[in-house]
Amino acid sequence: MVSKQFIAQNRPAGKPAPDMSVTLSGLKLDNPVVPASGTFGYGNEFRDFYDINILGSFSFKGTTREPRFGNPTPRIAECEAGMINAVGLQNPGIDAVIAEELPRLKSFFHKPVIANISGFSIEEYAYCCERIDREEQVGIIEVNVSCPNVRHGGMSFGTSPECAAEVTRAVKAVTTKPVVIKLSPNVTDIVAIARACEQAGADGLCLINTMLGMRIDPVRRRPVIANTMGGFSGPAIFPVAVRMVYQVSRACRIPVIGCGGVATARDVIEMMMAGATAVEVGAANLVNPYASKEIVEALPAEMERLGIGRLRDIVGCVE
Repeated sequence: MVSKQFIAQNRPAGKPAPDMSVTLSGLKLDNPVVPASGTFGYGNEFRDFYDINILGSFSFKGTTREPRFGNPTPRIAECEAGMINAVGLQNPGIDAVIAEELPRLKSFFHKPVIANISGFSIEEYAYCCERIDREEQVGIIEVNVSCPNVRHGGMSFGTSPECAAEVTRAVKAVTTKPVVIKLSPNVTDIVAIARACEQAGADGLCLINTMLGMRIDPVRRRPVIANTMGGFSGPAIFPVAVRMVYQVSRACRIPVIGCGGVATARDVIEMMMAGATAVEVGAANLVNPYASKEIVEALPAEMERLGIGRLRDIVGCVE
């Protein structure tokens, strides 16, 4: 691999360094790399590994009105090119996030954070989003209508254009910050749902969340995961994510965050060429806690190799 130092030393005189900055729904990011919700906690879990200010931002753990213990264990199943999880939105609740997690985050992360909100009713979505909208540290509100790990709630909202639009309208009515709706791939027509959210006032879209998967233990003759099924993520779903980002970005005018199986700097560039303005890194963080940092560090060299001066110029460049 060509080092950043080698590239810097051999860059022609006067040639500027690659520009990784992007603007996502009005929020300026130093680079497009954003650890995905559910894979990065509330930031504190990764601060001992590296300075997380190297990231464009990160999406914190999906948060609900009440604390949630999550689903019964086992919750994780390994797969050939990914993993299945059924954590079930385990989180301390919106009050604890505002009172404890955000003040702690402020001491070591000095950029706007993306707040991921989940709910089991329209009222809960609106309540949590209105609360988090008041927090200075929050730059974007990411509304999860797509989590396939919970038996009631998110899945039903995210699989219907009408329900997804209803959540979007309710959240937009009580917030002032940009609202990004995170969509499920477990649908017949993701473009129809994306368009419905856009028409309801969404400022951006994030896709894809995990795909519904299952593993069976042949010895026990039972599902590996206690919840039977869970969200399948990892490199195996990357081509599906690229395809859906491509379709949605061509159908909608609002920015798209690409997510699903991203593991390398080249994956980030591919996702952006498909139409993503920013890119979330999910399962890779669970395999390698330095994954997002390493992707950010590898991006300039990858841009040089591909002749890219400004990352924002390649967004949606593939016809």
